[in-house]
Amino acid sequence: MSAGFRRSEMVLACGEVRDYDAAAWHDAIVRVQGAEVELETVSGARRRFGHGAVLCLAGLPLRVLRNPGPGLVTLIAIGRNRTDSFSTPGPSYSEEDDT
Repeated sequence: MSAGFRRSEMVLACGEVRDYDAAAWHDAIVRVQGAEVELETVSGARRRFGHGAVLCLAGLPLRVLRNPGPGLVTLIAIGRNRTDSFSTPGPSYSEEDDT
């Protein structure tokens, strides 16, 4: 992998639930590998994504990530290194001034 990028993985066992940590997904695209991952919003809505799905989990109103089973699900995140010249923090689309 190029020095300008970082790769991380989160493996969820069958039935495992993890709290959503927005910072963990900042500036990354995520590929689902293996089983399904279920995303639960703060309002309680749930949506499942299966093997091969490509997601952006940054800035979403999520509460938890869950593996509804069976099997392991791996979330592979690829993002830019914080040390590159493009990774200075800026406003997200929801924070931009509409004027």
